[in-house]
Amino acid sequence: LATNTSTLPVVEMAKVVKNPERVCGIHFFNPAQVLPLVEVVRPVTAGDETIRRAAEFVSTIGKDGVHVLDRAGFIVNALLFPYLNNAVRMFEDGTASMADIDTAMKGGCNFPMGPFALLDLVGLDTSLSILETLHASFGHENFAPRPMLRELVAKGRLGRKTKAGFYEY
Repeated sequence: LATNTSTLPVVEMAKVVKNPERVCGIHFFNPAQVLPLVEVVRPVTAGDETIRRAAEFVSTIGKDGVHVLDRAGFIVNALLFPYLNNAVRMFEDGTASMADIDTAMKGGCNFPMGPFALLDLVGLDTSLSILETLHASFGHENFAPRPMLRELVAKGRLGRKTKAGFYEY
């Protein structure tokens, strides 16, 4: 059994099945048909054969697998979402405009899109949920969702899927 969860502990799922040693995470990134990375997540319950087979599957479908122990956010989301959250903080406190922050991160870091465009692509509701999970797991203020993110979600501005988030589409 493999799950594509992006933040929930895989071990919690493994605990409720008959063979917890056969449960792992295979976390694809959106859009999965374009992005090559897959996190192969190993909960403490997983057997070596389960992880070997998961990694083999990932390789067979032409993806680049990275191995990570089971923890909230795994590798990518644990690093990405504090960055996104801090971009919102910078905009809230007037450091720079959304457009300038997006332009700076694209041009200065060679990112394909800036943090606000990425938040809109991921979905503000999804991003809020991920940040809430990470904050509950780690308790660090970098994971505490910014008020502006909560406000936009409450207004139904969820990003590209609703044609409005930080930007209008």
